[in-house]
Parts: sequence; structure tokens; C-alpha cells
Amino acid sequence: MKLRPVLSVVFLSALLILRLEAKRPDPYKVLGVDKNASQRDIQKAFHKLSLKYHPDKNKDKGAQAKFAEINNAYEILSDEEKRKNYDLYGDEKGSPGFDTGYPGDQGGYTYFTRGGPGQTQFTSGSGGWAHTGGQGGSKTFSFSFGGSGGPSSFGMSLDDIFSGFFGNKGHHGGFSGSSGFSGSSGFSGSSGFQSRARSPPKNIRAMNSQIFKKEIVNQRMTWLLLSYTPSLETSEYFEVIEEAANSLQGAIKVGRINCETESSFCKELGIQPRRAPRIFVYSYKASEKGSLEEYSDSVSRSLKAFCQDNLPRFSKRINLNHFDFFSGNVEKLPRVMLLSTKKDTPVIWRVLSGLYHKRFSFYDVEVHDVSDPTLKNLGVEALPAIVGWLSNGEKHVLKSGVYVKDLKSAIDDLSTLLDSLEKKNKKVASAQASRQQTDSMGKQQIPLLTTSNFDSLCGEKTPVCIIGAFRSSKSKEKLESILSLVSQKSLSRRQNLASSSSNSISYALVDASKQTSFLNAFQKSGFKSLDEFLIAYKPRREKFATFEGDMTLEEIERFISSVLNGDIQFTKTHRKPVVR
Repeated sequence: MKLRPVLSVVFLSALLILRLEAKRPDPYKVLGVDKNASQRDIQKAFHKLSLKYHPDKNKDKGAQAKFAEINNAYEILSDEEKRKNYDLYGDEKGSPGFDTGYPGDQGGYTYFTRGGPGQTQFTSGSGGWAHTGGQGGSKTFSFSFGGSGGPSSFGMSLDDIFSGFFGNKGHHGGFSGSSGFSGSSGFSGSSGFQSRARSPPKNIRAMNSQIFKKEIVNQRMTWLLLSYTPSLETSEYFEVIEEAANSLQGAIKVGRINCETESSFCKELGIQPRRAPRIFVYSYKASEKGSLEEYSDSVSRSLKAFCQDNLPRFSKRINLNHFDFFSGNVEKLPRVMLLSTKKDTPVIWRVLSGLYHKRFSFYDVEVHDVSDPTLKNLGVEALPAIVGWLSNGEKHVLKSGVYVKDLKSAIDDLSTLLDSLEKKNKKVASAQASRQQTDSMGKQQIPLLTTSNFDSLCGEKTPVCIIGAFRSSKSKEKLESILSLVSQKSLSRRQNLASSSSNSISYALVDASKQTSFLNAFQKSGFKSLDEFLIAYKPRREKFATFEGDMTLEEIERFISSVLNGDIQFTKTHRKPVVR
């Protein structure tokens, strides 16, 4: 065989290959970023597109090819050396290479994948050339020529063929013998792409059934949860939820559930991963009780927007002109109101409404003009502003001109303001309870146990709290009358006890039909079979005793005397009782 015709064919083939390479898509355009994009920008663009076109989520025609194209682009731009080579030479290997991957016909050339990784093939039209490659090492090209003497062929390594045309191996602009096809992906599963494994981040907490029930269920905090198994590729999912958590730090917490080790727990929740991990938010958007909402609408909404949409909604949006400013009114809970220019309830206020639910009544209102007479009457000088009212109607301007540096610090700062207001309210409620103990006739009054007065009546400073529980108005009147009389007798008797404290015993009433959670702390059944009964509660020791006999003056007085003299056996509570 003469050398000149062979070299001519080789040269033409090389030009054809270069023509094919020229049609490779620009990785910057594939990811939709400019050439000055930071690694963070590239990473974010890749996350968004890979979620959108992942074969397990997108069943449209061409989605899998697009997914492979996205991953190839990311592989180039996420690697510092490959990106530098691409920017300089238009190829990540520092030379025109063969790392393509176009399904279907490309100007008379066909690329397809056969078998496992590395088993790839190029073919041309009739009497053309072919490339067959495997894993590792340099690739070999074979060229066949037809003729009267029958087809003839020869084989050379990639380095041998091009060393005379584009310089020696390793020279800029030359071919590297180790070039190969790439099909790596950030995902795995049935798509058949190679995965990039990653250990779970330490800041994403591992969850089990016990932690879930204790720290997540109905605790008023929004959680972002990932269900997965170690066999599934989780790298991109971990990065996505980390990014959302960082952007909403202080508003949400993040956790992961390994459904291989916690299989029964995942089945119980109905969150088993299928062909890919799944993302959920424990949400209070729909009701006071939390529920799991799955994130699946990746095309139209970001995960951050999905989390924001599922934050608590316990603040009531109001019209400022129709708001009752509690002039002299006594309320069960202190109230707080946010005045801002926002058309919707701000994220910070929604988070706080969850954290302080049933401790405050939350309101928010849209206002724009600080000169509004109503705002002046409230004492508001700048927006945004927070105004609070104690349970007795006393007004406090908590903050004017609220400045938000970042979400977490803002939530911490406003939590301090609310804690301070709650502390003031407890003092007011305690004083109220003392005033209500005796009416104008000198008759002892027995207050109804509430969130506001619980600490003053049955807190740790009170050695014994006698609680009369009722389920009907008739039972309430009966218990109130008897306890009123007994309390006066026990007060006089109290001075003969070893304890000389005037606060050694207190009395209160509780509606058993409305405070089931409170009563369950003493007995799991919540005394459901009883219409009326007494509980002697020792807050410091978290112990109690009950009286379920005849509710007469003599029997109740005898029971309380036995409690004070230590003649009654007390039982440990299941948990600390809390009035809702």
C-alpha cells in the first residue's frame, strides 16, 4: 500500500472527526451560564436542570438525551482543569477530542452506546470509518477501503495517527491517547448513568420514628426531609436541600430518613423512595396539625419557594380600621400585630406564628403611610413595626423600624421581644388571679386554669395545686361552690402546718372536655369516664393524687386535709401538664 493515499484518507478522516467535534454543544449554553460564571452559579444551574430533566421525573421524549448533555456539560465546567482546557482550546482535554455523545444522525455520522461504560462506536456512511473503544488505554481506529482487490485495512493507535499532524503526545493542540467517552451523571438508578456517591452531610440530621414523634410532630417548626436508600444517588439531593436550608436558616430545619434502616418507619409515613430519593416538607399550611407535603413540582417552583409556601399560617391578616385595640378588654392570650408594607404575611412573622402558637394571638396588616392617625395613636414612628397587648389590654410598642440583617438573627431578635412580653403578661395574669380570689362579698373565687395564670396557680413555686375538673356547667357550679368554702377553711388550717408559707396551696378549675391534653399528662385515658373529680398536683415533684368519690363538702375537705398531712399516696405524671 502506498503511503500518500493512506495519509490523505487519514487526514480527511481527521477533518471529518473535527467537523463532528465542532457540532458539540457549548457546555456554557447547555447550563445557561456565561463564561465568567462562578462554580456556585454553575452548580446551581446544574441542580435546577438535572432535577427538571432527570429520566425518573421527566418522561418527555428527548429528556434522557438532554439529561446526558447536561451532565456532560457539568462534568467539564465543574472540573477546574477541564474547564480551563475548554476555554483555551474548545476541548476539555486540551485538544480536539472525541468526547461527544449525540444520539441519531449527525451529518452522515452516527454515535451510539453499546454495552457497558466505554464500549462506544462511531460509524460513517458506506465504505467509511469506524471507532470502537473500551475502558482505559488509547483507542484504535480502523479504516476500510473497497476496491477490485477486495477490502483492505490497517490499524494504528490514536497517538500514532495524529502525532505527525498535531504534535507529539502531551503537546498543546495534540491528541491525548487517554481520551474517552464520558457518561457520568450525578444521579443513578434505572437510567444507567455512573453515580457520584456522597456521604450524608453532618448538618442534615438522621431521623428515626422516636425523634420524628418527639421533635417534629406538631412542634410548630417546619422541617425539610429527604427519604432515600444508600443504593440511590443522593449527592444532588443533599446539595439542593442544603441550599434551601441555608437560604431559610432559622425558618426551617432539615433531616434525612434512611428507608433501608428505617423501613417500617418509612412505610408508616408512606415516604418510601422509588427510583430516586424523595423530598418532603412537614407543613402547617393547611391546619394546626402538621402534615407531610411532597416536593415534586421542580419545573415551576424552586425548593426554597416550596418551603416558603409551606411555612405556618397562624397569623390573621386584618384591616387596621376594623381592628379591636382591646381598650380595657381582658383576653385569654396576649396579642401581637405586625405592621408592614408587604402584601402578604412576611416569612419571619409566619415562622414566629408557628413557634409561639397558642402562646400569642398573631395578626398582621398592610400599611404604607406612617402619618396615618391610627398608627400615630398606636405610637408607631417607623415601619415595619410590632405592637403587643397584654391579656388585660395594656399596649406595648415592641419595635418600630424593624431592621432585618438575615432571617435567623431577625427571628432570634424578635423571639426575645416576644419572650419579654410573655413574661410581663404572666405577672399581670398573676395579679389578676389574686384580685379575683375574693369578690366584693368576701366570697373566695376559684379561677379557671388558663395558659396565662397556670404558672401563678400551679407553677413550681406552688407546693400543692388543687384542681377541680368538670364536664358540665352543673358540675362546674358545684365544684366552684365547694372549693370556695374549703379553700377558706384550709387557709386557716394552713398556719398549723410545718410550712408557714401562705402560698402552700392554691385552687383552680379546669374544663375536662376542652383540656384533654392537659389531663392526659396525669392519666392516659384523660379521666374520660368521670363527669367531675379532683386532682391534687405537686408541681415541684411532678406528682399527683386524685379524688373520684362523692363531691360533698365533708369528703373534699377530708381529701385535701390528707393531702396536706401527707396521708395520700402520689403518682408520677406521664409528662409535664400544659394548658392549651
